[in-house]
Amino acid sequence: MTIRVLLADDQALLRSAFRVLVDSEPDMEVVGEASDGAEAVRVTAETMPDVVLMDIRMPGTDGLAATRRICDDPALSAVRVVMLTTFEVDEYVVQSLRAGASGFLGKGSEPEELLGAIRVAAAGEALLSPVATKGLIARFLAQGDGPGVDGARSERLDVLTVREREVLVLVGGGHSNDEIADRLDVSPLTVKTHVNRAMAKLGARDRAQLVVIAYESGLVRPRPH
Repeated sequence: MTIRVLLADDQALLRSAFRVLVDSEPDMEVVGEASDGAEAVRVTAETMPDVVLMDIRMPGTDGLAATRRICDDPALSAVRVVMLTTFEVDEYVVQSLRAGASGFLGKGSEPEELLGAIRVAAAGEALLSPVATKGLIARFLAQGDGPGVDGARSERLDVLTVREREVLVLVGGGHSNDEIADRLDVSPLTVKTHVNRAMAKLGARDRAQLVVIAYESGLVRPRPH
């Protein structure tokens, strides 16, 4: 399986560098480029990539709005968006996750990290390290970035089993499936099953969305910084 990648960035030089890097991999190919958000949405619909590398800040329709439009389109439900940020403490990171992005990556990341991120997103996983989850998301939500605890989402958690809620708490804490399996004394496959069921019940596209729901519903509380 070849991973199809779309590059969305207003800097032509960066797009060229990303294209060379991605096309050098035997399991990847660049299927399109876009220089702004509106073009990114249009080219995504035309090329149906597996992963969109989306710059947050672009002229006109920015990456955040473009991500929301892509992720809200049922016809593009299989597309995963990875946000590219200049700084990993970007104020738009949480907003991008709420918009439906599968994660984020700093533009200063090593080539291997970028390629790894594409593969992780294509596999349906989330690009959320424990540091990012515990630090960035908790910090922004604690500062009141966005609506805070969502009562409606809190009620939606009633559909989860006790074990699924347990797993959701640990996912929200930035733990991997293996770490959760160790804590709950079950197999990683069992954890993955619980995660997938929670995603289906809560309408989450991926693990990143589960993390946001865990915080917004109040199930996981940000630690003060």
